[in-house]
Amino acid sequence: MLHWSCVATRAGTEYAEQFSVKRQGIECRMKQMNPVPIQKETKPGEPADLREALAAVPVAERAWRDLTPIARRDFMGWINEAKQAETRRRRIARCCENLAAGKRRPCCYAVVPMDLYKALGTAPMAKAQWSNLTANEKRDFTEWVEDSANPDTRKGRIEEACAMLAAGKRCP
Repeated sequence: MLHWSCVATRAGTEYAEQFSVKRQGIECRMKQMNPVPIQKETKPGEPADLREALAAVPVAERAWRDLTPIARRDFMGWINEAKQAETRRRRIARCCENLAAGKRRPCCYAVVPMDLYKALGTAPMAKAQWSNLTANEKRDFTEWVEDSANPDTRKGRIEEACAMLAAGKRCP
């Protein structure tokens, strides 16, 4: 099957026609394998109180719309982690202030868990590799570590993550 970049970079309709025919064939086979259409995933909704606060500050609302989905998720995660209503209210206000000031991430929100951060600090090769990862690759490692509920498993994953990074691997 032709890769889409071949169609985009090579001249002539021959490639586009071949691509179209092959794509239609794949879609037909997929429909035969799964005749029920797959529901599209919905994005997690913005909390109503955050939407109201953003609407009250147009500059912050424009900045919110310009954020990447990952940055929005970070803000919403930081806000939703509040245990008390007053803390949540303060974080929403802080979110609007940060956005209006041009900041694109929550202020004190640690993207990297502290135990992973400390482990990276003791492993220079892993730390160097960590610095070269993309945001999504860092998030993959972080989520993999945080998925372990058992503290011993988590510690093992952190050690394994450092070893993988030191070996040059870019994903867990």
